[in-house]
Amino acid sequence: MDAFDNSRFEQYKDEVRKRWGDTAAYAEYAAKAENGSAAPDAAAGMERLMDAFAACMQGGAAPDSAEAQALVRDLQAYITAHFYTCTDEILAGLGQMYTADERFRRNLDQRAPGTAAFISAAIKSTKAADR
Repeated sequence: MDAFDNSRFEQYKDEVRKRWGDTAAYAEYAAKAENGSAAPDAAAGMERLMDAFAACMQGGAAPDSAEAQALVRDLQAYITAHFYTCTDEILAGLGQMYTADERFRRNLDQRAPGTAAFISAAIKSTKAADR
């Protein structure tokens, strides 16, 4: 299952460029994409992380549990390694976007209803000092 619907990739790409094209994170991502240092299987790794969040939730863990918090740290590290430096601020914004943007919520919740909200709550409950 795809964590994110790639069928509208070009549309999303344009949207991302318009919204964040002048940020350092976007410049870092574009450089990695251009020079090939972004792993070609990076999307598959994101899939595995989103599956792990769904499994964590379905297993009864709370968003502030050690297991969920470890996944938040893994997510932040993965994004940093494969896409752009995922600061605490960016991570918090992603957590909000996972529930505020219906496209993200719908795709994440395909794993299990409530996955997007679980990830968002896990990110929100993470203390910066714990990352």
